[in-house]
Amino acid sequence: MPTYEYECKSCSHTFDAFQSMNDLPIKICPKCGKETRRIINGGMGVIFRGSGFYVNDKRGGSPSKEAPKPAEAASCPGCAAADSCPKAANS
Repeated sequence: MPTYEYECKSCSHTFDAFQSMNDLPIKICPKCGKETRRIINGGMGVIFRGSGFYVNDKRGGSPSKEAPKPAEAASCPGCAAADSCPKAANS
């Protein structure tokens, strides 16, 4: 059930009422007994909970990990270690 906010037109007293959507609006101020009006507000704002949401997030699963970087190129094709490469020592 929603909470409605009311304000008295005469004494400016404001109060909240927890009412069903089918209930009639409260017309009498509990403080002075004169006419009230229901205040229309914007409602609740957006509430963010949890670790956050980012554009690159995907549904379900864990966040993607960074792709591994390619190994540095060897001194010559087919050479596994640049330190012991005979061609690397000459250059």
